Amino acid sequence: MATVPVSLLKPGEKILDNVQTKRGSVLFYKGKVITDKDIEILRAFLIPTVSIESKSNEQENVKETTEEPVRSAHPFITEYDKMLALLRKVFTSVGGQNPPILEIRTQLEALIQHIDHYRILTFEPKVFHLQDYIYHNSIMVSLTSYCLAKWSGLPSKDLMPVALGGLLHDIGNAKVDQAILSKPNKLTADEIEEMKQHTVIGYNLLKNVTAINEGAKLCALQHHEREDGSGYPMGSKGDKIHQYSKIVAIADIFHAMTSVRYHKKAVSRYLVLDQLFNESFGKLEPALVQTFIQKVTEFHNGVLVKLNDNRIGEIVFTDRTHPTRPWININGQIINLSIERSLYIQDVIQK
Repeated sequence: MATVPVSLLKPGEKILDNVQTKRGSVLFYKGKVITDKDIEILRAFLIPTVSIESKSNEQENVKETTEEPVRSAHPFITEYDKMLALLRKVFTSVGGQNPPILEIRTQLEALIQHIDHYRILTFEPKVFHLQDYIYHNSIMVSLTSYCLAKWSGLPSKDLMPVALGGLLHDIGNAKVDQAILSKPNKLTADEIEEMKQHTVIGYNLLKNVTAINEGAKLCALQHHEREDGSGYPMGSKGDKIHQYSKIVAIADIFHAMTSVRYHKKAVSRYLVLDQLFNESFGKLEPALVQTFIQKVTEFHNGVLVKLNDNRIGEIVFTDRTHPTRPWININGQIINLSIERSLYIQDVIQK
């Protein structure tokens, strides 16, 4: 064992003792292999030294290798990757025509069996390529819609149809000009109108599929409709929008804005939650938005977060009237984000 200053730490070194903050929270557990990001966190919390595995210890144990043991992927990740491959095939084969619903539903059920591993506010695909954005978005919207439907008290018989509606909500994009979908610059008025047709196209692809219910099909048509009639393609209002579609709309807005796309950078998840809250007045169903925000921000005290000024701290208190703006302890200084409006949480680092 060797005790070294944090300034001399190198990525790949292994911690031999728990590292605690000055308030007694465990920052890192023993056995953790250090990364560049971990060193940044240690510096932010003014940790002076850590105990690491010394080189001599490594040499004494002839059975120990210099590489991390290969760990099998969590079943959630395995099933997620299978769903990704299946969606890619569905979208690219004959433009989403005649989707294999039984195969899709079976794979979705296998993924949802492990949904307890899914954390909406912190999950990121293990490997993300821009050309796969639409598939990742579809999967995440599906899982988030399932969670929101469950949190909102929908009967269990509705949960899989909502998830299927979320998974297939963008299937119409399979028939939209890919040059428009992957354009890195602002779309022209004509291109925007063509892109908007994915809602009608998607519904037409699904309307004769008997294996899914009408609510799931309407998610493709209505996920861009808004409560005040300002959405598209029909300008539907309020109770003319199916409940499944209202749920999928919230999930779609959240994941679209928090993901990297060809024409936009990812936005902080907490900023998007703030925007969803503001949008709920008139455009989205307020009760659904409130449930969504309350549930995804249900963190225990001690969660590590990075603010938009790159400082790192711990959540120490959350006022449920301001769920996206908790109190943050940064080296003994308490920052109340509901007052310090220029600051916001950029990333959740560690739960």
